[in-house]
Parts: sequence; structure tokens; C-alpha cells
Amino acid sequence: MTEVSRRKLLIGAATVSAVAAAGPMLATSSASATGAAAGKQAPGFYRYKVGEFELTQIADGARTFPMPDGFVKNVDKVLALAAAEAAYMPKGQVTVPFNPVIVNTGSKLVLIDTGYGPGIAPSVGLLLVNMAAAGIDPKAIDIVVLSHLHPDHINGVKTADGALAFPNAEIMAPAQDWGFWMSDDNMGKAPNDMMKNYFANTRKILADIAGKVTKYDWGKEVAPGVTALDASGHTPGHTAFAVASGSARILVQSDVTNIPELFLRNPDWHVAFDVDAEKAAQTRHKFYDMAAAEKALIAGFHFSFPSLGHVEKDGGSYRLVPIRWNPVI
Repeated sequence: MTEVSRRKLLIGAATVSAVAAAGPMLATSSASATGAAAGKQAPGFYRYKVGEFELTQIADGARTFPMPDGFVKNVDKVLALAAAEAAYMPKGQVTVPFNPVIVNTGSKLVLIDTGYGPGIAPSVGLLLVNMAAAGIDPKAIDIVVLSHLHPDHINGVKTADGALAFPNAEIMAPAQDWGFWMSDDNMGKAPNDMMKNYFANTRKILADIAGKVTKYDWGKEVAPGVTALDASGHTPGHTAFAVASGSARILVQSDVTNIPELFLRNPDWHVAFDVDAEKAAQTRHKFYDMAAAEKALIAGFHFSFPSLGHVEKDGGSYRLVPIRWNPVI
């Protein structure tokens, strides 16, 4: 048996007494260190370079909602739900992110799409807040380029009181989309409530500033180094962009695909928001075949933040390879 010395016993007793005495103080210290839960994320912006251009992805937020019937128009809802669940979305629901991009060309500050704007839901309409966090003043934006005229891309043109959110910017819209959504004849033929609401919303946001909106065509620069590409189908004038500086370029795909976990993996699925679903599917194949062959970097409006990655062919499908977060620019 090991003999315990009197000295060790005395040291042990003293230690126990000290811990016991400190107990209430330790408990008080621990309790006082507990703070209220934040309940929100840090500001969402991510900067990177394309040649000499500096680009900033800005998170406008995301929405999670129960998958509606007909969200994917040409497959059974069970299959669509399975694809969402396989991507670890909440059971029975889908999550759609929204991510505009700002291009600093050195001579112009260009915002591509403006997000949902104020008042839709607490989880979206965060563009101006996150621009402020990124140190970008809305008054400094020279050009606002709209890829198409759906609400989640145009509503951020205005603030909650109806003022212009980017008061010094030229606002540009695709000529084909403007002609479609501003047509009273087309509005009268709207096939469902969603489309009727889209026509009404376009007028609400843009009709009173129509004289200030510049219409652009495909195949031309909308800003230095920023070329508009025909990506029609999602809407008649839906536009993607090639942003090029020197030998470097990025493809800003806008809504070539909605949720990539569903519609990039299954490029022939038809999302409910496509005006011409067959043409939208053809555009997806053409765009992603080009991007995969080039190994191009892609910015996706509905990709998960920071909404950047590469696309690879995977049989008759495609897969997204997200970028690695880089702490330096």
C-alpha cells in the first residue's frame, strides 16, 4: 500500500477548500458572460479580382419556403422534393439565395441586378445594408444593369419610400425584356396570377422612371469590359454577361439556372418562373457547355453565397464546383 504523507493530505485539503470557496464566484462569472443570441449573420460581401477589375458579390439574402406544386413543371413533385432533400434543404422546402454583383472597372462602378428591395421579407432586401458594410456608397454607383425584369432583380432599384436607391446611376434594361413586360397586349394574355403580378410589378417599379432607363441589346458592352449575352428563355430578354479584363473573364449567369442543386444537376427541368421553358433549357446546355469548355468562373445570382464557382459536365448533366474562400484579393 502506498503511504500518504501528512504534507500531501494538507495540500489536498487546502485545494478542495479553495475550489469550494471559489465556486459561487465561478458560477457568477460564467452566468454573467452569457450574452443574448445574435439571431443574424455577419454582413455578406466577397471581393475578388478579374484581371484589373475588382468585383464584389453582395448577398441580398435568401428565402426558404415550402416547395409549391408545379415549382418544377415537367417532373413529379416527389422527384423535385427528393432533389432538394438530397441537397440538405429543409424537408419539404427549398432555399433560394439572391446575390447581385458590383464590378469596379477602375473608371465605372457597375451594379448588376438590385435584389428584392425593401418590405418583402426580413431575410431578403439586404443589398444596401451589405453594400454599406462593404464600404460601397449607393451614390457612387455609375450604372445599374438589370439582367431581366423579374421582381427579385429590379425591386431594389427603389427604396421603401419610392426614391431611387442609386440616384446617380444610369439604369439599363434589356430591350427585349422591356418590350415584353411593358406590353399591354402581353399583360392581357398573362396565363396565371404569378405572371399577372410580374407585369404589374414591372410597371410599379419602372413605369415612372421609364424615360431614365436605357435599353441595351445583346452582343454589346453595357459598361467598359461588360458585354451583354443572349441568355433568353427564362424571360424573352434574359441576359447573362461576360466581364473581361485583359485575358481574364468571368461569366455572370444571372438566372440561366435557378437553384443549381435542382436545375443545374437537371438542366432539362423547367422551373415555374421560365417564360419559355424549352428555350431556357436549351440556353442552359449552351451556356454551361461553353463555361465547362472554358473552365470559366461563374457568378450565379441563385448560387449559395458567395455565389461563385466552376461548372463541369457530368454525363448529360452538370455539377457546380464552388470556389474556395480566399482571405486575400
